[in-house]
Amino acid sequence: MRSSARVVGLAVGFVADWCFGDPGRGHPVAGFGRVASGVRGVLYADSRGAGVAYAGVLVAGAGVVGVAAEWVGRGRPVVGAALTAAATWTVLGGTSLRREASAIGESLGGGDLAAARERLPHLCGRDPRGLDADQIARAVVESVAENTSDAVVAPLFWGAVAGIPGLLAYRASNTLDAMVGYRNAKYRNFGWASARLDDVLNWVPARFTGVVTVAAAPVVGGSPVRALRVLRRDGARHPSPNAGRCEASAAGALGVRLGGTNTYGDAVEHRPVMGTGRAPRVADIRRAAVLSATVGLASAVAAARLAGALARSR
Repeated sequence: MRSSARVVGLAVGFVADWCFGDPGRGHPVAGFGRVASGVRGVLYADSRGAGVAYAGVLVAGAGVVGVAAEWVGRGRPVVGAALTAAATWTVLGGTSLRREASAIGESLGGGDLAAARERLPHLCGRDPRGLDADQIARAVVESVAENTSDAVVAPLFWGAVAGIPGLLAYRASNTLDAMVGYRNAKYRNFGWASARLDDVLNWVPARFTGVVTVAAAPVVGGSPVRALRVLRRDGARHPSPNAGRCEASAAGALGVRLGGTNTYGDAVEHRPVMGTGRAPRVADIRRAAVLSATVGLASAVAAARLAGALARSR
């Protein structure tokens, strides 16, 4: 009965995110971010040891909250399913990801470059100043490709494997990586543990995302053979051990070329090129969103099946 509660909860939470997106006010992840900012102010030091303590306290704390929630639902399948659904809805971000991408695409399609530049930081950390429409389109397509794993596939995977504790601990780790996982002077040491933990937790989901993206290529008029070729050739070229798999497979599926020079504030990064197609255009934003939705739906089905299989094996 406990296994059915997990499967039902994951499915209901996924449907809630699909239909409603993130809660409009009082988002628990935003609340966690405020707590993490406060803890950072107390624990910050330019050392890996301080960063390990920071990540350990916050991720373990999120996991403990998840354990408590599972304890409340133990022996009560309806309560357990409801709590799992609420946690799943809280940590997923697929619909909001697609909505942000679509809003930028609509601004670009209407010729409002200023509005698109203003909205881009909602989706990624890239500096929008000076970017033209096609450069913004590339940034959006790359962000959608990478964050499909972070916002949908990975939380569903960890929810299937470890229930509510897995859902909350994963989202905590991913949030900390977004806050301090930078290779700049301030966070190179302190953010090291958060960044490496996020890499570990995303290793399997990112590769699953790559494979499913290859299979889903025909949905956006792409070729699975081409997508697989690009994934195998370019997936490991990205500085991130995980993002490259997501972006390379998306580049192959969409028939576009991703990568190049990116500006993040005062930092300039030159990313390897992935794919051999043309540069992304504004119309490719919608195609990327459709591809992301397809991968998310497949991941929800796979997560439900995995949760059931793991429960039967115990």
